[in-house]
Amino acid sequence: MVEQECKRWASKGVNIKYEIRDNRKGYKAGALKEGMKHNYVKMCDFVAIFDADFQPEFDFLLRTVPFLVHNPEIGLVQARWKFVNSDECLLTRMQEMSLDYHFKVEQEVGSSNHAFFGFNGTAGVWRISALNEAGGWKDRTTVEDMDLAVRAGLKGWKFVYIGDLKAYRYQQHRWSCGPANLFKKMVGEIASNKKVSIWKRFYLIYSFFFVRKIIAHMVTFIFYCVIIPTTVLIPEVQVPIWGAVYIPSTITLLNAVGTPRSFYLLIFWILFENVMSLHRTRATFIGLFEVGRVNEWVVTEKLGDGIKAKTSTKGSRRSRFRIGEWYNKVHFVEVFVGLYLMLCGWYDYSFGKNRFYIYLFLQGVAFLVAGFGYIGVFVPNS
Repeated sequence: MVEQECKRWASKGVNIKYEIRDNRKGYKAGALKEGMKHNYVKMCDFVAIFDADFQPEFDFLLRTVPFLVHNPEIGLVQARWKFVNSDECLLTRMQEMSLDYHFKVEQEVGSSNHAFFGFNGTAGVWRISALNEAGGWKDRTTVEDMDLAVRAGLKGWKFVYIGDLKAYRYQQHRWSCGPANLFKKMVGEIASNKKVSIWKRFYLIYSFFFVRKIIAHMVTFIFYCVIIPTTVLIPEVQVPIWGAVYIPSTITLLNAVGTPRSFYLLIFWILFENVMSLHRTRATFIGLFEVGRVNEWVVTEKLGDGIKAKTSTKGSRRSRFRIGEWYNKVHFVEVFVGLYLMLCGWYDYSFGKNRFYIYLFLQGVAFLVAGFGYIGVFVPNS
């Protein structure tokens, strides 16, 4: 489809080329690195990056490139993106709420305060000289976009975020494992860099990486899924009401402001985020210690892929039940956590005084639903 569209525009006299490579070495970073080797790239000043499933607005370049043209200190213009199928199911609504907070709060605040924020891998326009000065694309981690942004930031380049342009399990693993692994590889380089201020180096190490990419995931899981349930079984351990309810509720409400249309799904979103915090915590440790799936690259399955897979296996699934398929579908860590939370909820309901059992029962069900593979399952209309 892309090739045919390029040929159509070329026939109209537009200088456009369609290029592919014959291998997957380095995955996305390898493809981007290969693309920058073509001779015609030397005649260009900027490069726009889009994922295959991104749908840019017709005036995307008209609204992003002028920032680079009129300010030679800017190395990247990052545009906002969102799900075009956010209303497809409950999972996509939860993901939309998480992304809206990331873009509307983290990215926009970082840009307005002239602080560092990471490149999101798509919907961005890079100044090629900034890209080259930073060392180009590297495939040493699965977050090649953040890797490049950090290196460019250490060279003194500035980034601009534009918030009004349109546009899970494995994905969450990559988004959590990659930054932790990149932090391990670059913390020394960041600390010793003399081209940027001490404050910016401190911000990168402490705020951007340590707090937001490492500690935040662990705190969410440990506090909500370990400490609070354990206080039910060990009465001597108590969590103040302001720490267990007031502060978390305030933070949650502030996070949800970015997606007001989904405010009524707030409870589901909290439960979903707590389940995902288990994967993020595990992925963070994998990235820090470089074990297991540290360099695994699995993209999120798209709706069309899911439908295609369902259609191709429809007959065989109706004819017989496969034990192996059931076993692979179950995620035993989530099931274990879910059962533990249900046990704590029952104990609190029967003997406790904390009255945490409502939360524990709901969170336990959420873990069990995810554990048995029913998060993101496509249910056909007929």
